[in-house]
Amino acid sequence: MNELSQPNVIIVGAGLAGSEAAWQLANRGYSVRLYEMRPLQKTPAHQTGKYAELVCSNSLRSRNLGNAVGLLKEEMRVLDSLIIRAADQNSIPGGDALVVDREGFSQSITDALQQHPGIEIVNEEIVDIKAFQKKFSGPILIATGPLTSPALSEELRSLLGKEYLYFYDSIAPIIDSESIDRQIVFAASRYGKGGGDDYLNCPLNREEYENFIDAMIAAEKVPTKDFEAPKFFEGCLPVEVMAERGRQTLAFGPMKPVGLIDPRTGNRPHAVVQLRQDNRHQSLYNMVGFQTRMKYPDQKRVFRMIPGLQNAEFIRLGSMHRNTYIHSPTLLTAELELKVHPGIYLAGQMIGVEGYVESAATGLYAGLVLSKRIKGETFQPFSPSTAMGALIRHVIEADPKNFQPMNVNFGIFDIPEGLEGKENRLKLAEHALNKIKSAHG
Repeated sequence: MNELSQPNVIIVGAGLAGSEAAWQLANRGYSVRLYEMRPLQKTPAHQTGKYAELVCSNSLRSRNLGNAVGLLKEEMRVLDSLIIRAADQNSIPGGDALVVDREGFSQSITDALQQHPGIEIVNEEIVDIKAFQKKFSGPILIATGPLTSPALSEELRSLLGKEYLYFYDSIAPIIDSESIDRQIVFAASRYGKGGGDDYLNCPLNREEYENFIDAMIAAEKVPTKDFEAPKFFEGCLPVEVMAERGRQTLAFGPMKPVGLIDPRTGNRPHAVVQLRQDNRHQSLYNMVGFQTRMKYPDQKRVFRMIPGLQNAEFIRLGSMHRNTYIHSPTLLTAELELKVHPGIYLAGQMIGVEGYVESAATGLYAGLVLSKRIKGETFQPFSPSTAMGALIRHVIEADPKNFQPMNVNFGIFDIPEGLEGKENRLKLAEHALNKIKSAHG
């Protein structure tokens, strides 16, 4: 690791956003001191001390340019994103999705940052931002993510003078491949997309499905704290919450059987549980869409009711944790700088974006902003007809009364005349990429 006497920028947090911001700045010739509290100080969800560790799914979602997140990834490739480069280098089969070997992915990012001559890494927890700012004259980027330590969370709450918003996020189980019954489970992707057999599918008939739903609803759940009402993000609901909304909700959601035929029967199952490869060696599989807050003993019992998983060995069980985010529309400028504390910037999931790619994108954006700030220049925002520009604008300009975390989607874009409609998505993507290349490529 490098020792810098007085870095240009301080970054707190080596998650997806902090790692991306450090890379963008260092590659432009600026010196960065990156603070990361792990492995000295652990979080409830992280397992290692590696940077940009993926704690939930190992999917960065669609590769398709006709999908907003697929376009966002391509825009980030144009801007030499470290996160997307590492994802491409460590990709494993996942149909239409960019799925990664999570250990290889994090290791690639860790190596890149530790070996960069412009980055100094300090393993230390930052808990007093005001005192910290007095020691350093340059900009400070806080990118500690949704699992910000309790001490720093309290400091931010005091600094901002407002309560955090929050929601509960859940992690899906991971299963040892050798414990999956391959006589029952079959390999296939819906409608043969991707490699055609990128997923393992556990088929359920109607009776098995109904029994499974009953068991899930009756299972004991991890309670929320007395003073916190459970506020789940709609894009990542616990599977039992979906089941409680209606008996067929899962059959039309993550357990939908469309595009799949059980080779044992020649028919489409009533429902399926899909398993996605979680590492390059195909020794681990995660349960797609099965984030949960069931207690551990009930998870094992209920999930072993799924055909093909009756002897499942769980490498990691599902869990639930509180994700915090600030009220960005009232607190942040368009450059992600705190209005009430100039010189302090925020990026990542804590500013109100949802998803790995979106979090990394805000780090990339912050890195570009700070590279201009250091030179005394004004950053020109991305056009809202691009995925990056639309995402940042949503965070800054969303209705303050209804602000909540959001994935990138075409509904937040400014779509040029003549490019409206799904049939023009690829043309819209071409337009967006040209905007990125002309402005910042």
